Amino acid sequence: MKDKENLCLIVMDNCKELGLKVNKEIKKIRKTENNYLIPADIIRFNDGEGKVTILETIRGKDVYIISDTHNYGITYEMYGITHNMSPDEHFQDIKRVISAIMGHAKSIRVVMPFLYASRQHRRKSRESLDCALALQELKNLGISGIVTFDAHDPNVQNAIPTLPFDNFFPTNDMLKIFLKKEKFDPLNTLVISPDTGAMDRARFLADILHVDVGMFYKRRDISKIVNGKNPIVAHEYLGKDVTNKTIIIVDDMLASGGSMIDVAKELKKRGAHKIFFFTTFALFTAGYKLLDEAYQKNELDAIYSTNLTYIPKEILNKPWMNIADCSEYLAKIIDNLNKGNSISNLIKDNSAINQINYKN
Repeated sequence: MKDKENLCLIVMDNCKELGLKVNKEIKKIRKTENNYLIPADIIRFNDGEGKVTILETIRGKDVYIISDTHNYGITYEMYGITHNMSPDEHFQDIKRVISAIMGHAKSIRVVMPFLYASRQHRRKSRESLDCALALQELKNLGISGIVTFDAHDPNVQNAIPTLPFDNFFPTNDMLKIFLKKEKFDPLNTLVISPDTGAMDRARFLADILHVDVGMFYKRRDISKIVNGKNPIVAHEYLGKDVTNKTIIIVDDMLASGGSMIDVAKELKKRGAHKIFFFTTFALFTAGYKLLDEAYQKNELDAIYSTNLTYIPKEILNKPWMNIADCSEYLAKIIDNLNKGNSISNLIKDNSAINQINYKN
């Protein structure tokens, strides 16, 4: 077992709130007042270039770099114009941190709750392979492993077959708050996948709750390309009758929310009673107007998501928004990895759900 005090956390500016909570939870786990945070100065110059300076020694330490590459709330001035940080810029800062500590740290693990470029995980025709390329870049920089949550396609780890790639699921944390807030009846609940890609996630949640699962598939017009994709013509449903049922629609991320709302509308037409969205990453790439409208029209009852990526305060205060705090979960993951302990029981943690489920 490794010396447990070899642990260091470098928390990027884009992930400060989560990182501080993780540090606090690790201190609780280890029953110590030791601070594991290592300060870093992350600078953006007026021309858009950047620099990272580590402000304390990390020599001989096991370093965990924690970064939310989708935090668009971070801004900087470039040529007199305020810019929101993009995922590409956040990822470049991760590489800057690695370059500042490589050769000094004993080991380096990158913790990206939202895996950078994870939606560009495979090639169609002459497309770029962004996620595979990014993973190989990190490997070539000499890191010891990657920690992520609910990767869009976990098979992307095949791009780095000799590097540890640990993919965790926050389903347990989301269900804890769901079961506290909602009346759960397994006989009248269905878990629905909004498309074929989310079916494994839907089955996992359905198995935990001991309920049936259904699926939509997207019928597309392959003769056209709009915004880089074939437009969706219709959402077709495969599954049990949803009349008077409580529906949980599950996916790894909510981008604009348009597709999930379309699915919710179809379910309402078929007589569904209540509709909940379960998503690890709530991005709101087109704002929250669509979700507000769906809530007001009774097409959506609530969204359950996590604090693993940035969500603006105005959305956090919405009556339909519920956030699961995953800081304790992430702290347990880092603690076990640092100590060299098994993480099998953490990868798909449902222990608490089994206890709560049978009480309802």
